Amino acid sequence: QVQLVESGGGLVQAGGSLRLSCAASGRLFSTYVMGWFRQAPGKERELVASISASGGGTTIANSVKDRFIISRDNAKNTMYLQMNSLKPEDTAVYYCAADKMGPGTSYRYWGQGTQVTVSS
Repeated sequence: QVQLVESGGGLVQAGGSLRLSCAASGRLFSTYVMGWFRQAPGKERELVASISASGGGTTIANSVKDRFIISRDNAKNTMYLQMNSLKPEDTAVYYCAADKMGPGTSYRYWGQGTQVTVSS
């Protein structure tokens, strides 16, 4: 069983930055594809970014491309999401996920989420 704990969310003005962290328990972190998702009120959950087990490959949603950067430190069992030039539409609960299952966006393990609020 893997436990994921997100941190780093908060309230920020438009144009500001935040860095989210996702700390994972267990010894298999370095074998998992990881992802960041977000869900805004009244909207479906969407994949923001994903990163390969080694960190050498990443995907970024078009809506955050050139503003968000996903990374990981396998020695620290931690994944990050650097969010720059934040916009009010980035307001959502952000979740980290581990152990991608199959070609879609299903992941085995999920964190509890951290709220990001961007004021205009």
